[in-house]
Amino acid sequence: RARVIGEGANLGCTQAGRIEYALTGGHGAGGRINTDFIDNSAGVDCSDKEVNIKIALAAAQAAGRLSEKARVALLSSMTDDVAALVLEDNRLQALALSIAQAGGADAVPSQVRLVETLEEQGHLDRRTEGLADAEAFKRRAAEGQGFTRPELAVLLSSAKLALQDALEQSPLPDDPGLAGDLLAAFPPAMGAKFRKDILAHRLRREILATRLANRLVNRLGMVHPFELAEEEGASLAQVAGAFVAAERLLGLDAIWADLETAAMPEPARILLFQRAAVAVRGHMADLLRAGIGASEPCRMVSDLAPAVQTLAAETAGQQSAESQARSARMAEELMLAGAPGGGAARVVHLADLDGAIGLARLAKDSGRDPLVLTRAFAELGAQLGLDWAQGAAARMNPSDPWERLLAAGLARDFQQVRLDFLRRVAGRKGDPADAAAAWIAAHAPPIRQFRALVARAQAAVSPSAAMLAQVAGQARSLLSR
Repeated sequence: RARVIGEGANLGCTQAGRIEYALTGGHGAGGRINTDFIDNSAGVDCSDKEVNIKIALAAAQAAGRLSEKARVALLSSMTDDVAALVLEDNRLQALALSIAQAGGADAVPSQVRLVETLEEQGHLDRRTEGLADAEAFKRRAAEGQGFTRPELAVLLSSAKLALQDALEQSPLPDDPGLAGDLLAAFPPAMGAKFRKDILAHRLRREILATRLANRLVNRLGMVHPFELAEEEGASLAQVAGAFVAAERLLGLDAIWADLETAAMPEPARILLFQRAAVAVRGHMADLLRAGIGASEPCRMVSDLAPAVQTLAAETAGQQSAESQARSARMAEELMLAGAPGGGAARVVHLADLDGAIGLARLAKDSGRDPLVLTRAFAELGAQLGLDWAQGAAARMNPSDPWERLLAAGLARDFQQVRLDFLRRVAGRKGDPADAAAAWIAAHAPPIRQFRALVARAQAAVSPSAAMLAQVAGQARSLLSR
């Protein structure tokens, strides 16, 4: 009859018992329960941090910069700071489970695909972890039930371990721009006094891989990183590099902090995080297409930051009518769900910046003003109907994993065809916007034919991925002329 169970001991419940309770307990409505390794993760996390701290301080002792007496006093003084780091990790992990659970039955196909992916990679044994087969999950979804929290906990931990392993095998942890992330893994007092010892830590790569894997899954969810790797043909390490760059280019820390602390109903908070994750995934896809690798993503941040900041400050003035209408619909949806105006505005602005990464890359490569390029980009989108097509693809949320990949790829393609066109004209003399206008005037007949195709898709009650794929193919052919 309990509504919530927290396991203070290891294996207080069996996994089968947890799943049954999550489905039928709590007065028959489904009880709320995680797993022992989630509820008790703070203990393991604390031990991990203790070891990392003592390794760094041992180097300072060996160098004669820290006495044993001073070491003991320092360790004692950092107790509350270590507790704060540990509890923050715990909190974010629980939030990630709640966001994943909110996907419900609609999320089952993509979560089943993640189970299969992790199995293929050797990071998950379905039978050992007590996970049902795909057909059982499909039957449950047909009855309106998604993965339970205990099942999602297994996916969450397995996804993090897979990402951590991929990062440890990659050059990403060697990026010197990640020094701040490494320092943040330790109490502030250590960062101030023993910075050199932390940066030379013999477990530096492992600490960074663990932190990045945790943050990527906690913030973006367990499905998006793996789908993005499939969608863009990228490695998990490249996906993580794109995440690091997106965090810094878009100021995501401030956005997440605002969403976490603002007063609002919890369902609204979870919806904001879901919408933010979808927007960030699009920006990460653009970073992958812009050539980011698993090596030194922070260098790309320094290359693109000036143009991205310029575009972020001028978003409202660069939007087409279609984009403005789409933004208004999203803001209304979030506000109706109970989101505060500030939080909704932050998430909408994050979505409004779609395309900024590609335009910033083009501005850097061509030496052109990013605002001039954006005007030409928007004009092409408005004249050809590509803004509508991109928005329609972005709004699609099919349950089939293959259709999800197709829809996500189409949303990027409607953007990429315009960028490819502008890359060709940016090398010529004159204003790219004028070049785009001249091209539109010179190709009026085929543009009218293309717009008729778009109009047919717009007239559909619910445009399908097949319709949009045809539009994308025609757009690429048209813009290559």
